[in-house]
Amino acid sequence: MNEAREKALMAAVGAAIARERVAAGKTQDQVAEALGIGAEAVSRIERGLVMPSLVRLVDLAEVFGCPVERFVRRGSDRGADQAAVIGEMIAPLKKGDRQFVVEMVERVCGHLCGK
Repeated sequence: MNEAREKALMAAVGAAIARERVAAGKTQDQVAEALGIGAEAVSRIERGLVMPSLVRLVDLAEVFGCPVERFVRRGSDRGADQAAVIGEMIAPLKKGDRQFVVEMVERVCGHLCGK
């Protein structure tokens, strides 16, 4: 993995961790206490300065009550991962709203593919 891609992945993972922390209604101090680390360490992870180990990602997922893969999918450039992110985003929507989003994605993809 080249350095630019590694930095982008670290930033995406950090941002995903920060989003999950906020969604869980926790402060960096609370997360740090749950993990037995300093709040500055949590801040460095969220800012993408430090890539957490797999064990730490599992610990974070337990603290937030989310699947581990949620942290890494947003940084992935794989189509299946990106589709899963979109699926997670639309899952809580009402049926009609989900259908609206799907139709909009179809239109945008059709436009971009020249159809």
